[in-house]
Amino acid sequence: MISSVLDASAFLALLLGEPGAEAVRPFLRRGCISAVNYSEVLARTAALCGSLDDARRRVDRHDVPVIPFDAEQAAAVASLLPATRSLGLSFADRACLALGLARGATVVTADRPWMSLDIGVRIECIR
Repeated sequence: MISSVLDASAFLALLLGEPGAEAVRPFLRRGCISAVNYSEVLARTAALCGSLDDARRRVDRHDVPVIPFDAEQAAAVASLLPATRSLGLSFADRACLALGLARGATVVTADRPWMSLDIGVRIECIR
């Protein structure tokens, strides 16, 4: 059963050994990531290691399920724009939050400003 949704910032902290990396580990076993955030993680990792194939190996070895982005998720992302506009959250940020709402799961991020959101999802900041 999925109980957490990882934001790209949290997953990248783990991959890159950034502050908060250890706080992400407990969420991996029952966590997932949106395909939108997975794409972000792959792009950033590929830019750092030089190859998309290498990036996929580094990311996929953590065996975190990637949840497809569909029409229902797209509508949920759109619905979050008014509540998140003041914080300047990106489309990908809202995709993570929307998946957390849909799954009734804790959203795990490194972005402290998310803690001020009151949108009906539990948010755990790793830093």
